[in-house]
Amino acid sequence: MLRRSLIASPLALAALPAGAQAPWPDRPTRWMVAYGAGGASDLFARLIARTLSGPNTPAIVVENRPSGGGIVATEAVLSGPADGSNVLHVDNGMMIYNPALYARLPFDPDRDLVMAGFIARFPFFILVRPESPIQSFEQFLEAAKARQLTYATPAVASPHHMAMELLRVRAGLQLEHVPYRGMPAVLQDLIAGRVDCAVADVTNATPLLSTNRARALITFGAKRAEAHPAIRTATEAGIANCVADGWQGVAVPRAASAETVARINAAIRGAMATPEVQRQLASTGAETEALTVAQCAELIRAENAVWRPLIRDLGIRLDA
Repeated sequence: MLRRSLIASPLALAALPAGAQAPWPDRPTRWMVAYGAGGASDLFARLIARTLSGPNTPAIVVENRPSGGGIVATEAVLSGPADGSNVLHVDNGMMIYNPALYARLPFDPDRDLVMAGFIARFPFFILVRPESPIQSFEQFLEAAKARQLTYATPAVASPHHMAMELLRVRAGLQLEHVPYRGMPAVLQDLIAGRVDCAVADVTNATPLLSTNRARALITFGAKRAEAHPAIRTATEAGIANCVADGWQGVAVPRAASAETVARINAAIRGAMATPEVQRQLASTGAETEALTVAQCAELIRAENAVWRPLIRDLGIRLDA
């Protein structure tokens, strides 16, 4: 259950009494994004930066440093100060997958980064085209046992790919992964019938679902997606321990003080509760939750326990 009503707004944070923690940012700040302009990470980074900005607030400048696995952006943040003026927009690939995907990283996200705030989850769905003979998840399981189905995702080792690999392992299926470069190509080939199914996040799936150009068989979330409450979860469909979402957050160098991390956490929680950000969440289907710093750490711990062993067992590597 989202706890938006309990979060103070950034303006309320700015009006804290003397002796309370000062609001963040308290100095010009660089918000590093590991992906190009226009994507979901860039969109939310700029939206939150704009929400936290004001005539009497130091500027937050969003800087895009696209690179495989977010390595360049992470190095840039770790080489900067740990005083709250230097933050990293992270996702599950950067915080969870990378140590298993790369034999040698120039940093260790567990040792060198701390997640200061949670932004949003992006539920995943298995999509088929409307005319597909696969009309239900049960039929999908039957078809996958009879022949090797193909499934499309936007990239190797993307959260979309990992979600389907988790399902494949949990359900004992033989599936052929067809990776693309980005979601537009995935959805184009799904609609054209070049693949049997695709894994799509809620932002990309919703336009197809709302116009009946695709059918969703399941969602991978721990609960049903708020944007599509009629679609069952994998757990409800009988596949135990099969939960996967894309998610985003904000991290800082671990050398940052506990007070700095707490101030950033309060600011992110406040920003996520504002009407402008709530409208964006509703339009994209993303789902936020007011996670504390301790809850962010628990999220990292729980995700690591699932995904790193799976990636290593499957032998998926990006530096081979």
